[in-house]
Amino acid sequence: MPEPQHEANVTFAARDGWRLMGDIYRSPDPRMGILISAGTGFPRGFYDAAARYWAARGAVVLTYDYRGIGGSAAADIARSGIDYPDWGHLDMPAALDRLGSAAPGLPLVHVAHSVGGHFLGLMPNHHMITRHAFLSVGTGYFGGHQLRNLPAEFYFWWGLGSYALARHRYIKPIGGWQGEPLPPNLFRTWRRWSHRRAYFRPDYDTLLAPQHYSAVTAPIRSWVFRDDPIATPRAAADLLACYPNAPSNIQQRSAADFGLRRIGHDGAFRKGREAVWNEVWGWLSGDSTQATRRRPSTSPHQQEKEPS
Repeated sequence: MPEPQHEANVTFAARDGWRLMGDIYRSPDPRMGILISAGTGFPRGFYDAAARYWAARGAVVLTYDYRGIGGSAAADIARSGIDYPDWGHLDMPAALDRLGSAAPGLPLVHVAHSVGGHFLGLMPNHHMITRHAFLSVGTGYFGGHQLRNLPAEFYFWWGLGSYALARHRYIKPIGGWQGEPLPPNLFRTWRRWSHRRAYFRPDYDTLLAPQHYSAVTAPIRSWVFRDDPIATPRAAADLLACYPNAPSNIQQRSAADFGLRRIGHDGAFRKGREAVWNEVWGWLSGDSTQATRRRPSTSPHQQEKEPS
């Protein structure tokens, strides 16, 4: 595959003027634009290998940092006021607009990791996206996660999190947290949502307003991996229920299906995951021979009439 052109450290403004940073990977003969939306605490560089792969296959790909993360960091994260809805209301729409300008006239698709699939319903321009690929996307509700992960989650919420807020006034990469620093408001919102099965839905008319979850109609294919303790089939189904009018389908996979030993919650984007990326490419490009190369293991939560 040809090496894609890489434009690093591209800056663009969110809808409130916040300066965001991204990278653009460009195929010499693109057939689509792909927006990659990160999980919480993951900088855009984490997605570099997957972005290069999809660009080489024939896409213009944009990776970007949400406000407060990586190249879009705040000068004083503790006093930044950043909260989760800002990523959906302001940053994701700006990134999609920037991708549209980089890929004029091409269909735009979306690859979401973890929280990257949570906020489509906050994007006023979500209709620009023709289909979504979710990888390890599920609600943060602890009751939907694997039991073996619960001690680590409660430690994060009430041990490390409480200490970091009291000592540093934000979530610092200490005590086992390996992600980027997190703003205090965002962490508190995440913790509150993760303690109820309804997750963010009770906030539709308050913190999340205006929201457009029922207006999202682009099809969603959601990959969950059997060794992922967080994005389980139950958690994925609960998240997809937030998009009642989007045709959707859950694909359960094991690491062995791709010749791998482990995938977990973040492994689908690590180097050497070309088999995963190829299957996702098949879905994004509409190539059913690649999208269903292996016999799908489909969740009972599948909704009918998902396009192939």
